[in-house]
Amino acid sequence: MPKKMMTMDGNTAAAHVAYAFTEVAAIFPITPSSPMAESADVWASQGRKNIFGEVVKVSEMQSEGGAAGAVHGSLAAGALTTTFTASQGLLLMIPNMYKIAGELLPGVFHVTARTLAAQALSIFGDHSDVMACRQTGFAMLASGGVQEVMDLAGIAHLSAIKSRIPFMHFFDGFRTSHEIQKVEVLDYEDLKNLADFDAIQAFRNNALSPEHPVTRGTAQNPDIFFQAREACNPFYDEVPGIVADYMEKISELTGRSYHLFDYYGAADAENVIVAMGSVTDTIEETIDCLVGKGEKIGLIKVRLFRPFAPEYFLKALPETVKKIAVLDRTKEPGSLGEPLYQDICTVFYGKEKQPLIVGGRYGLSSKDTTPTQIKAVYDNLKLDVPKDKFTIGIVDDVTHTNLELGEEIYTIPSGTKGCKFWGLGSDGTVGANKSAIKIIGDHTDLYAQGYFSYDSKKSGGVTVSHLRFGKKPIKSTYLIVNSDFISCSTQAYVYQYDLLKGIKKGGTFLLNTVWQPEELEEKLPASLKKEIAENEVNFYIINATKIAEDIGLGRRTNMIMQSAFFKLADIIPIDDAIAFSKAGIQKSYGKKGQKIVDMNNEAVDQGIEALVKIDIPASWKTAADAKAEEEVVPEFVEKILRPINRLEGDNIPVSAFTGAEDGTFMAGSSAYEKRGIAVNVPKWLPENCIQCNQCSFVCPHAAIRPVLVDQDEKAAAPQGFETLEAKGKQLEGLDYRIQVSALDCTGCGNCQDACPAKTKALVMEPIETQSEQIPLWNYAMTVKVKDNLLAKNTVKGSQFCQPLLEFSGACAGCGETPYVKAITQLYGDRMMVANATGCSSIWGASSPSTPYCKNAEGKGPAWANSLFEDNAEFGFGMLEATEKIRETIASYLTAVIEAGAPDAVKDAAQAWLDSKNDGELSKITSPKLVDALSAYKAEGEIATKVKFVIDNASYLIKKSVWVFGGDGWAYDIGYGGLDHVLASRKNINVLVLDTEIYSNTGGQASKSTPTAAV
Repeated sequence: MPKKMMTMDGNTAAAHVAYAFTEVAAIFPITPSSPMAESADVWASQGRKNIFGEVVKVSEMQSEGGAAGAVHGSLAAGALTTTFTASQGLLLMIPNMYKIAGELLPGVFHVTARTLAAQALSIFGDHSDVMACRQTGFAMLASGGVQEVMDLAGIAHLSAIKSRIPFMHFFDGFRTSHEIQKVEVLDYEDLKNLADFDAIQAFRNNALSPEHPVTRGTAQNPDIFFQAREACNPFYDEVPGIVADYMEKISELTGRSYHLFDYYGAADAENVIVAMGSVTDTIEETIDCLVGKGEKIGLIKVRLFRPFAPEYFLKALPETVKKIAVLDRTKEPGSLGEPLYQDICTVFYGKEKQPLIVGGRYGLSSKDTTPTQIKAVYDNLKLDVPKDKFTIGIVDDVTHTNLELGEEIYTIPSGTKGCKFWGLGSDGTVGANKSAIKIIGDHTDLYAQGYFSYDSKKSGGVTVSHLRFGKKPIKSTYLIVNSDFISCSTQAYVYQYDLLKGIKKGGTFLLNTVWQPEELEEKLPASLKKEIAENEVNFYIINATKIAEDIGLGRRTNMIMQSAFFKLADIIPIDDAIAFSKAGIQKSYGKKGQKIVDMNNEAVDQGIEALVKIDIPASWKTAADAKAEEEVVPEFVEKILRPINRLEGDNIPVSAFTGAEDGTFMAGSSAYEKRGIAVNVPKWLPENCIQCNQCSFVCPHAAIRPVLVDQDEKAAAPQGFETLEAKGKQLEGLDYRIQVSALDCTGCGNCQDACPAKTKALVMEPIETQSEQIPLWNYAMTVKVKDNLLAKNTVKGSQFCQPLLEFSGACAGCGETPYVKAITQLYGDRMMVANATGCSSIWGASSPSTPYCKNAEGKGPAWANSLFEDNAEFGFGMLEATEKIRETIASYLTAVIEAGAPDAVKDAAQAWLDSKNDGELSKITSPKLVDALSAYKAEGEIATKVKFVIDNASYLIKKSVWVFGGDGWAYDIGYGGLDHVLASRKNINVLVLDTEIYSNTGGQASKSTPTAAV
């Protein structure tokens, strides 16, 4: 039977096989595992059949813990059951995993291995989550690439059924889960032929049933628990043999060889790396390069991590090996070594022949691991005394763990093309590239690989797509370092990133820009012009932005840029590319109507016709930028924020985080980003303005603000700072202006849409025409905030208060941030936030951007995040701690009064006690209390109490403790006060204030009492 080849990512490969063996799937979405559950759900809704000829029953639960409980129950009742998870979600399943393993239930968990939140959250990949589960009793099987995911997923299910031991099949989050590769798809009939149906029936016969009732899961006392716990040993002893047998059968079926431990490299290797996961492909590619130069090196690829089978490991290891480096993709602080390293050391314990073994860490949080780094590991093994407990991929200038890298090596097979695409989140670049790689992979005999690198911002973040095509299998599980083709869809990036880093001599560069060819000399930075000239780059431009707007596609330039890529990259014939693209458009958009199809087809044609080749002037080789005036910025901005935003974060040394070991980041750093990502930004037309401040209220990014200036401030303003006489009796003598920050705006147009003026006071204009707004914004930010003239519980009055949430990484037009921004304007100077992990935590605190900022007094929201599902409890804990310390202060002040303190102290103390539960009044009485106590010469126990109050003065002003859900809902715990400012807005869903829920449906505010306060 001919092989069925398809282009897909690792999640799809795992889901394809999991669906075959699953009767029930209990799911809960968590990045990056969600697509597996989504695929199973979609296939079930389409009526797809598993190997039993049945449709899988898919149930989405309320949490990861709930999903694990449902898996446990389903298995106990006799259905083959599966789930998909990662990271903290996996850890929430651990209690059930112990039970599932203890009861010998053959479930399978497919895990996209992901970083665990420690000093910070990271949604990216390493092995810290799966390593936290190695004690549960689950067998653990590791896949290193998309094809391996397809093949080993089946082995996990087959082995679980046969052995009665539950399996965790894991592969690297993002690097494998989202990497697109051309793979051979396993046929369900073949998988069915491998299944042990007798074992499946035995599993069903053993299920809980009132037809043959038993009691399972008793409470056992010390007299028998130990013995009963050891009774499972024979089942675990059988697992390696069962897995090895199924690996042999899969190998016979596919022609791809699999063993519990696979060796790759020189037959007489002396220095060997032991590793598992996606890095093994990179190591193999490095070995291919170095063995040809006479290096005696190799790799042991670990597939079955639990139960660990030392006899199989030793069988795979060449007898010539003298030194071993074990690579772990996790960190266990305080341990003698990471888990895989300790296992390998144990393998040789007591053996007569013991190679020298060292351990190292790599790739935490998807840190890229390159052949150059792997060569450093082999070079380290050549030393008489190799470094132990080393790291690769970072510069550790604090504890000096890192290995020094040698010269960069390139190990990709000749003829493989690397293409890199710079995009803006939501502009369709990633989607277009996924489409392109599937077109090439599915319609040619070329191997194809796609990997997509994101920052953590939402739709406005930078995306970099890495695509490779070649006639040989692609093992390069790392980012492209030398490119044949580079495309950039966002003009602003020419000033922000080194777009052409690593481009090959004679490579091709495509830039989407509104600039005309004759403007490039003036507009392009000198560094970019120099790189183009020195590397003899074939430089093309296209105004995809204008084309997309003219066609009606808005900001989505993806189809235009995709067809331009097909034209320039010369990977497949352009006529074929056009035909395949238009067929894909019909499939994707056909149901949306012919108009949508025609627009996208027009985009394909225009992407080819509108290309402009640029002749490179000789002068570009010597181009030099004018020396910029040095800007004084905080150390955090200089050493951390700006390097990260230049995508140079990999080069930041460990010492830069000294003092921030606990994950503390500077507040308000987003103000230094100035991304300039909008295509169009608002321009204020003062003659039409009615001074309602609605535009400021709805702005998701606080990039448009009303400004009140007195006559002196107006006189000092730069040219162009046009104002109106401020309306309202309370604003007499002041002038009014709406000021836009063009570089912080995301171009959503919410402000223009919200403007109620008969003739709009705001019009959207191309960002390049609004550069004069930059100095005007800078001046406006120096003007004193006048927030005490109008009532704050009105839309207009609230917007004269400084927003203490600004320039977040939220999507353009975000519906969450305007409300949170308004909360900070009302309560931000005394606000504490307990934020669940989710959308609001990513736009709220995604490194390096910290949009919660301070006012002129240095006060602002104190923000923290715990986990995915404990934000209410986390915030409640904040409230309890704050209340307890304030109760102590109140008790001590009462004692001070009763002890006969001077009248000034008594009066100040009593005033604070009377106002302590009123947020605004406590702002007035608290500093007066501190002044009075500081001047008081108390003695003895009273002096101790006075000192406590002064030392803890930060607790005096009443705190406003808020709980934000991952998707933006909010609780104000015990500290009400949010008025109709929010409840009257039409877009708001639910806000919980004190013990009352204010909801808004269709613009009608209503109130009800919830069943619980928290």
